Amino acid sequence: MIASRFFASMRFTRTWRHSCVTDPIKSFRLWTWRLCSSVSGHSNNNNNNKHMRVVMEDVLRRTVAPVPNYETRDKSPPPPDSNSLDFIHYYRNLGKEQRLVFLEMLARDYGVDHRGAAEMARKLVDTQLRDLATILQAEDRLRYSLTPIYKQLLNHISRVEGGVKFLVDLRADVLDFTSKVTDSPHLRDLNSTLKSLLSEWFSVGLLCLERITWQSPCELLQKISQYEAVHPVRNWTDIKRRVGPYRRCYSFTHASMPGEPLVVLHVALTQDISDNIQSIVREFTTLDAVEEVDKINTAIFYSISSTQAGLQGVELGNYLIKRVVRELQSEFPHMAQFSSLSPIPGFTSWLQGFLAQYRKEGCVTELFSEHEWTEVEEATGRVSGAAALDALRALLASGDWHRSERLTRALEPVLMRLCAWYLYGEKRRGYALNPVANFHLQNGATLWRLNWHADTSPRGIANSCGIMVNYRYFLQDTAINSRTYLHNKVITASDHVLNLVEQFQKKSKL
Repeated sequence: MIASRFFASMRFTRTWRHSCVTDPIKSFRLWTWRLCSSVSGHSNNNNNNKHMRVVMEDVLRRTVAPVPNYETRDKSPPPPDSNSLDFIHYYRNLGKEQRLVFLEMLARDYGVDHRGAAEMARKLVDTQLRDLATILQAEDRLRYSLTPIYKQLLNHISRVEGGVKFLVDLRADVLDFTSKVTDSPHLRDLNSTLKSLLSEWFSVGLLCLERITWQSPCELLQKISQYEAVHPVRNWTDIKRRVGPYRRCYSFTHASMPGEPLVVLHVALTQDISDNIQSIVREFTTLDAVEEVDKINTAIFYSISSTQAGLQGVELGNYLIKRVVRELQSEFPHMAQFSSLSPIPGFTSWLQGFLAQYRKEGCVTELFSEHEWTEVEEATGRVSGAAALDALRALLASGDWHRSERLTRALEPVLMRLCAWYLYGEKRRGYALNPVANFHLQNGATLWRLNWHADTSPRGIANSCGIMVNYRYFLQDTAINSRTYLHNKVITASDHVLNLVEQFQKKSKL
């Protein structure tokens, strides 16, 4: 079987040169067939790897058009669509490891002409004593020389059907590869170029706000269910409830990706700011009930999910919340309160490390009052401080602490203090360590209230000991709060949160 595939591959190789001239689509199919046959039959063969690279080089030479020189840049005809289509089809037929090799070759061999850019930079320096028009033209030439060769291909791919979605998925691959490959400057530059292009194509003015209802297409409702990352949808009745009375679901869409929600926001319409997720996602509401407007005073943003990994770093969620606020104000002019009810991913993991550090330093009781520590020792059945802390950490890891009413009662003030500090005091480069906190604080929200027993699902207990947080949007203050956070790295928090932080600082060594 392997031999027959090999000789068949050789027969196709002899005809490939002629085919690529007479029929580009056919030549693509031959490339794909030959590569797949070779890889499946000789995956560990060095000759096959060399052969694969030769094929990849041929594909790139075939599909990546040279950059026109500066003088003819606006007069050169665009490359044929077949170049983009061949590239797309070829890439989609590669395995993950082959994609990495292919993208590294693209980024390395078709990036910026560094020698040409250096020459343009020297010429710019030489023009500094010339007239302004000459300097501006030299700057423009330098700018043009810094454009990667592959950027023209990416631009042309975006113009073919399905091209933008392909580039979004391509960037998802690039992000995945750069997170695993330590020395990849060319891939990082490719990622930067893709992010810049996608940020332009997905600017807020080009996005369409769409409200999802039970009358929306079935395929769209299914995608909304699949993409829900915060509070998983259990069944069709569940999704019907989430788009039904006293609920709203909005998404941003883009003309180049029809039927594909880019970021999804779920909203609960309530009388006051919710302090637990059970009342929102598990509350039984008559699905055909008529909303009573006088019972709606508050919008709770309880889930926001980005659906496209390739749009990471492209600002969408912030703009979606702002658009939805305007939409709700138009529908409910009397609406006065806007707040999130947010999970705290990573808190339990941080807590385990924090407690381990205190145990290592022999300061196990400093985080607790005398009464709290006595309760912990008795509830865990351990008399020694270190042994009691080890037992507590094991209970926190398993979630079993939540089944003990006594331990739950004893831990509430301790965990609330620690969680307040985690959100307010733990930083990365001066900004909130927790990614959800960082998102809402960048938007100008206030770190407003921590809620005990807010998410008692196994996932909620495992991630954040069941604690959730409200980030409240005081519309008149969001702009200044955002600037204060982004420029001065100062978190705006309520007295409730600041009191918890102060209690923590008094008991700890921080």
